[in-house]
Amino acid sequence: MILVLNAGSSSIKFALFDTKDEAMPEVLSGMAEAIGGASRLRVDGEAKDLPMIDHRAALTAILAALDTRGITPKTLRAAAHRVVHGGRKLTAPVRLTPEARAEIAACSPLAPLHNPHNLSAIETLAELAPDLAQFASFDTSFHATNPDVATRYAIPKMMETKGIRRYGFHGLSYASLVRRLPEVSGEKLPSRLLAFHLGNGASLCAIRNGQSVATTMGYSPLDGLTMGTRSGGIDANAVLRLVEENGLDRTKAILNHESGLLGLSGGKSDMRNLMLDPSADSAFAVEHFVYWTLRHAGSLIAAMEGVDAIAFTGGIGENAVGVRAGILRGLEWLGVRMNPDMNHRNGPRLHAEKSEVALWVIPAEEERMIARDACALMEPVAA
Repeated sequence: MILVLNAGSSSIKFALFDTKDEAMPEVLSGMAEAIGGASRLRVDGEAKDLPMIDHRAALTAILAALDTRGITPKTLRAAAHRVVHGGRKLTAPVRLTPEARAEIAACSPLAPLHNPHNLSAIETLAELAPDLAQFASFDTSFHATNPDVATRYAIPKMMETKGIRRYGFHGLSYASLVRRLPEVSGEKLPSRLLAFHLGNGASLCAIRNGQSVATTMGYSPLDGLTMGTRSGGIDANAVLRLVEENGLDRTKAILNHESGLLGLSGGKSDMRNLMLDPSADSAFAVEHFVYWTLRHAGSLIAAMEGVDAIAFTGGIGENAVGVRAGILRGLEWLGVRMNPDMNHRNGPRLHAEKSEVALWVIPAEEERMIARDACALMEPVAA
């Protein structure tokens, strides 16, 4: 079995996958949440208040909970981590050597809200279970195939060499989608696939022959679509004015945590709540989300010189019937024809018989993708 860990600033999500089965089913999952505060450990839906002052305490609690179920580091094949940023060098899954850890640390300035916590979990687990092999998969690596014209900002080269470029994110979700779509559809992967990862964080990806050629997020996950609390694309001079008026730290908080659907609606960031709320502000927030998703979709379709299939994933993409319908209505000029009944059932197939573009809903399986990545790097041994 492989333990997958996703460490955030105040939480650690975990899932256990059975590697004896080719489908790699999830055995259990859970989360240590509110680390450093009113912390709680959830395992398969059961919650227990538990003091966890830091990530080390949280990992210790997770390992103890697994131990009560007969799962110890000695019975695991490996631990595998989600790491947000791999920079230019870490463009594929890796076994975590001292050199790989150092490179993850070197990428921390590019993802200061994520990589340090990812690295903390890696280093802490190395102390708690020194004989357990560890691996990492990166959210940025799927987009390493983007051409230079897609990743380079039009700034002086000396700035670009410091890492200021477009990277793209949600790569593990897109990699999982590329793997799963042929299994769900029973057909080969479409040559030109437009993928929508829509959730609290949201992005689009143009996938040509299985490889990312363009995506909406850039240097950070702030760019691109309207999101739950992130502004999405905003003019750099508008950002500079916000900094002048509010200071740097306050501006960071505004753009990352107080904007997007939350800012537009006046207090709601969850799409489910917005769709149920009859207020004009909530309706406008949903309209804004759909409009800018369509604006970016046109750009990515142009990057692929057309589109053969569209796939939705993520919490909104998989469940928001009205949002999907609004987006697909806006793409009817492509020959898109949605089957309303299939859309209300959340797919997996959405397209009507006369549609010129195939339409799918594919559940996100990022954790399973991380486990598969680790397995692919390991020697074939008994689980």
